[in-house]
Amino acid sequence: QVQLVESGGGLVQTGGSLRLSCAASGIIFRLNDMAWYRQGPGKQRELVAQITGAGSTNYVDSVKGRFTISRDNTKNTVALQMNSLKPDDTAVYYCNSRHQWTGRNYWGQGTQVTVSS
Repeated sequence: QVQLVESGGGLVQTGGSLRLSCAASGIIFRLNDMAWYRQGPGKQRELVAQITGAGSTNYVDSVKGRFTISRDNTKNTVALQMNSLKPDDTAVYYCNSRHQWTGRNYWGQGTQVTVSS
């Protein structure tokens, strides 16, 4: 049974920081590209950051220089360090895994991040 469990969301003021974490089980973690998506109020879900099994990263322009994605293949975890948070970052953040060969992907249940102005 595949599980992606997010943690670390919460309420923070503008300019603050949060660190999200996602613990994966039931997948061969190193063979999965991992990503964080978010869905803000009234918005479509968007890709925020992704990291391949080998550690290559990609970010949406709006978070470059503020967010950092990382993974620990020994602990089957992926993290998103979010600094200089803005109200526009308010969203439910979802962890996603995608198998490098099959493309099969899974989602976590999401964690709420709220940035107050």
